[in-house]
Amino acid sequence: MSSGKRDTLIVFEARQTTKDPTYGTTIEGDWTKISDAWAEVQDVLPSRAENIDQNISIQRRPARIRVDYFDGINVTSTMRINIDGRILRIVSGPAMKGHRKEWEMMAEELSTEGQEA
Repeated sequence: MSSGKRDTLIVFEARQTTKDPTYGTTIEGDWTKISDAWAEVQDVLPSRAENIDQNISIQRRPARIRVDYFDGINVTSTMRINIDGRILRIVSGPAMKGHRKEWEMMAEELSTEGQEA
């Protein structure tokens, strides 16, 4: 693990939710900052990254992200990552590498998703 590779500041964000007092359903709110970290971000080289889904072109930009392990936050796939305005959703992981040394996750930015990332 080399901190010299961690050259990109990323922000973990989670959607705030509340309960409807009348019906008890979940109401989704805005995305809020949970934590930030210095990370190594590696864009995955393109290969068949574009699909046609019901006549809509969907382009994915996957990235492998590694951050040093830190206590006090539980990173989950329901969160998203903001890299200087580039919004990525976590699609795989996070997986702990070593004994609490670093997390590795796959995230992707979609050009057309039908809903906010």
